[in-house]
Amino acid sequence: MNPKPILLDVPDSFETERLMIRAPRFGDGTELYAAVEETLDTLRQWMPWALAPQSAEVLEEYARRTHVEYLARENFGLLLWLKGTQTLVGGSGLHVRDWSVPMFEIGYWRRKRFEGQGYITEAVNGITRFGFESLNAERIFIRCDANNTRSAAVARRAGYRLEGVMRRDSRTADTNELRDTLQFAMIRSEYKQ
Repeated sequence: MNPKPILLDVPDSFETERLMIRAPRFGDGTELYAAVEETLDTLRQWMPWALAPQSAEVLEEYARRTHVEYLARENFGLLLWLKGTQTLVGGSGLHVRDWSVPMFEIGYWRRKRFEGQGYITEAVNGITRFGFESLNAERIFIRCDANNTRSAAVARRAGYRLEGVMRRDSRTADTNELRDTLQFAMIRSEYKQ
């Protein structure tokens, strides 16, 4: 593995069958805000960041900060766009957990109107390919609340193996109660198969 991630030539976008997946850009805050507002009730159940006040300005700041982190190879936040449109389907990311492995975590959410249409599984498959092929990942994992059956189903459909249940390891986003977390993972040899 290259000891200096900043020197990796990494594309800032890639496509799947229906999606353009790319790093956030300056100016994405308005559409990101519209997608988050549409989905806020669901997001607040699972995503701690959604509990904070949201606005177009807050999300523009997020887009700009995430863009810079992407360029610095510190984190790979991604937005999911319907191909050929300016319609945001959701957000995801390949979050750096350990460059010495290299190991990354995929997180994801989808806009309410795109629920149940397979976009997130499609995105996770594309992001997995990006991680192993562009970032030379050895390991990629997905964690979710044990009660988030939809998120767990995405991990399974994308070919990730359940490694275990971390019992009472964190708190729920919305009620602050202790919860269990499922951890799924894929390693390079499994990806190649």
